[in-house]
Amino acid sequence: MAASQQPGDHRIVVGVDGSASSREALRWAVRQAALTGSIVDAVIAWHDRASYAGYAWLIADTCDRDLAAKALSETVDSAIPAGSAVTVRQRVIEGHAARVLLDAAHGADLLVVGGLGHGGFPGILLGSVS
Repeated sequence: MAASQQPGDHRIVVGVDGSASSREALRWAVRQAALTGSIVDAVIAWHDRASYAGYAWLIADTCDRDLAAKALSETVDSAIPAGSAVTVRQRVIEGHAARVLLDAAHGADLLVVGGLGHGGFPGILLGSVS
């Protein structure tokens, strides 16, 4: 059970990468959470650009974590209807997307991912959730 989760809470984890598919996955998770009384953990994974030395110079003045947090925030803002009663917690975690999601989903009722995520350079930076 996550430290901030209370006994009896139901939790849905959804992988987000900023893609249209992950926005749809988040929308679906929020609808499911409304039906089941669950909270939603919207999770995005990121990698340290230093591990991709050949690409680090492309975005030299930004932090990878900040880029991921911005992508997550924008996705949540665009996917969640105003006035939604569902609690959506945003989690930005460093690591490989698959491992981050599996770890985040430990003890959750459900893990939701989209069909296709980012490819190419955005996929290297933010990872893909599918």
